[in-house]
Amino acid sequence: MEQGAHLLVDNALARLAPGDRLTVAGRDPHLAVHLAGWARARGHVLEADDGLVLVKGPAAGQRWQDSVRAGGPGADGVLARAPVSWGLAARGALVEAGGPSLAVDLTERDLVWTDVAPRLYAQAAASQWDPATAIAWNEPFELPPEIEGAVVQVMTYLIENEQAALDVPARFIGRVHPHYREVVQFLATQVADEARHVEVFTRRAALRRRELGTSGAGGRASLQTLLQETDFSLASLLLSVLGEGTFLSLLSFLERHAPDTVTRQVCRLALQDEARHVAYGQSHLEHRVAVDPSLRDRLRSAVERRHDALADTAGLQTEVLDALIVLAAGEWSPPGIARGFGLVRALQADMDEGRQRRLGRLGFPADEAAALSALHTRNFM
Repeated sequence: MEQGAHLLVDNALARLAPGDRLTVAGRDPHLAVHLAGWARARGHVLEADDGLVLVKGPAAGQRWQDSVRAGGPGADGVLARAPVSWGLAARGALVEAGGPSLAVDLTERDLVWTDVAPRLYAQAAASQWDPATAIAWNEPFELPPEIEGAVVQVMTYLIENEQAALDVPARFIGRVHPHYREVVQFLATQVADEARHVEVFTRRAALRRRELGTSGAGGRASLQTLLQETDFSLASLLLSVLGEGTFLSLLSFLERHAPDTVTRQVCRLALQDEARHVAYGQSHLEHRVAVDPSLRDRLRSAVERRHDALADTAGLQTEVLDALIVLAAGEWSPPGIARGFGLVRALQADMDEGRQRRLGRLGFPADEAAALSALHTRNFM
């Protein structure tokens, strides 16, 4: 049965009914030995008294008797629940019974799904950019020391926040059943996006100076609470809808007040990526609350629990807030600093308005959305 002969025999037997006979001929002197073993394994009977004759057995094909079809390959073939016994089988495949189970716990569609997941993944795949070529790193510029220092401090702050935004989806990828592959694929692009952000923010911070800025303990404590959230939907609220949603305002602010081309470009590109992350988290939660309105109680509790855990922390470190004021001022003068202070206050109001708007889309009344937004960490993420 070497050189693919079993395919020819299988193809011929597929046209026969159980009990029908098939004569097999070949030049290999060991054909009878190989054919006998092959036939036994598949439930056929080999008669070798007068040539080689296979009798198709009644158990032929029993291997697939208990198999199931794992939905369909397209998004319309996504099933409500995916058994762990399917393992890594492709969606739409005929899954043979047996084999190892997959160690995943997010096995229900509504726990991770949104109908826009396939489209968002396609957009993410088409929008990947190369840090080496997408940014004009060699663009000449010189900034006053205090302005460059402000840029370095903000970049240092962005690096650690983006590291948290990388770690959170990475922790969930291995927990989502591969039947919901568009979600897994989108989360993978989210991790790749954040990895690029860490790279370009680091590169901009070190572009003119050898040392980065400071890292506040309160900010790190805030980010740690994101890593401790084990529920997929609650993590989506805290990270994507509230945290990254707030960062949309921050990155837009930084792009608008960037003192140089490189800073402007890294913030613009990061902003485009973060908008997709927010879109996925928002649409996923809108899907979930439509299916289960009681989820809003758990979302509310998650915000309150995080606020209580951070009640004794400093929140956004003074150095970051001051750096934002200096960047918005664009100069080191009393009128400029006063103007920068006002612009940062307006930024915080814009962040709050955006959080309230997104919470409202999840069905929270206006007064409750305002109260929950006010509880969001002062560290922005």
